[in-house]
Amino acid sequence: MEPRFRKIDFAASFVIGVLTAAFLIVIFINLRADIGFLNRLLAFKWYLIALFPVLDVLFVYLAFRMGAIHRTLYQFGKFMTIGIANTSIDLGVLNVLLSLTGAHTGPLYSLFKALSFILATLSSYFWNKLWTFENPGTHGMRKQFLTFMVVSGMGFIIDVVLATIIVNLVAPMGGLSQALWANIAAIVALFVTVIWNFLGYKFIVFKE
Repeated sequence: MEPRFRKIDFAASFVIGVLTAAFLIVIFINLRADIGFLNRLLAFKWYLIALFPVLDVLFVYLAFRMGAIHRTLYQFGKFMTIGIANTSIDLGVLNVLLSLTGAHTGPLYSLFKALSFILATLSSYFWNKLWTFENPGTHGMRKQFLTFMVVSGMGFIIDVVLATIIVNLVAPMGGLSQALWANIAAIVALFVTVIWNFLGYKFIVFKE
């Protein structure tokens, strides 16, 4: 029987798209003074909220079709969709804290980055468990969650240390503001951790 693109795949990718758009708008609001064109994007914020769910559904459907070649491609497509949403949660929470305190460097930045990472990681656990790797059972869930936290903890160390090194030891390039440079540091760190997290979740945490 040929696998089908299920209602849960449509619903999950749609909801994730809405969450991604909402947190991106939070990021845009905080950075609009540094990046002028974000003001123009914010004028279309309701279109963004409508567009991202559609794009996510299309992307997941494409990943589903690619899954005919190998199931891992479909899992990675869902993982990337969740990853983009979690990145927006991570950066969204970080930008809220930076905006409230103005602490773009130093120990407070590291603390805020850690908090935003933890919230995004909790979101990642439930989305990946229930949807990406379809592991809804509760048997051994405590051990599974602890393993997830160990794998994510390694990602946490990579993410926070790399972002902190960049933001504190590398001067902003090209005349960028410190606020924008703090976000670039976070994005670079996230790119490095995404491969580690996928492989760790697939082969260690949610292994079949």
